[in-house]
Amino acid sequence: MHRPATFAALLALTRAASAIGDFWVQNDFCARVKGASDDCPVTYEDPQTKEKTTHGTADGRKACLHHCLTYTATQAIVAGVGARALGIRVHPAAAAAALAVSFGTHYAADRRVPGKGLLEKIATKTGKGNFYQLASHGMNGAFHLDSSWHHGWETVAALIATTKATSR
Repeated sequence: MHRPATFAALLALTRAASAIGDFWVQNDFCARVKGASDDCPVTYEDPQTKEKTTHGTADGRKACLHHCLTYTATQAIVAGVGARALGIRVHPAAAAAALAVSFGTHYAADRRVPGKGLLEKIATKTGKGNFYQLASHGMNGAFHLDSSWHHGWETVAALIATTKATSR
């Protein structure tokens, strides 16, 4: 199998897995609490019990960690099963490195502590601060910048995963 075809297949698999991990696997608690900090606590209302709890830095980090673990596991499963079905043998070290890149960059982006998160800082420094804050006219700038960040790093991860890949 040619390396460009292997790359394209792995990128498509990880891209699909990313959407599944971010939107279907991530639970409501993690989605709402992963950016919590002691300076900007998050009050979470359980959808079933209607019980309200307040969460700070430790809970925000745990929620983000839990989300990133399930997100990365989803990518590993989808890419692993898909690669096998396509007859691609991914080198274990390359797969581990690719998943580590995906996990680390996802955590860095998703710990969106207001005023302190990595994406917000990058957006502000590059003149995209207003777009990051946009939440009107059917747009959400933070969401779009988050998605493009993940897409870029998924591309890097797919390139890494392609290293030493062979046909089955």
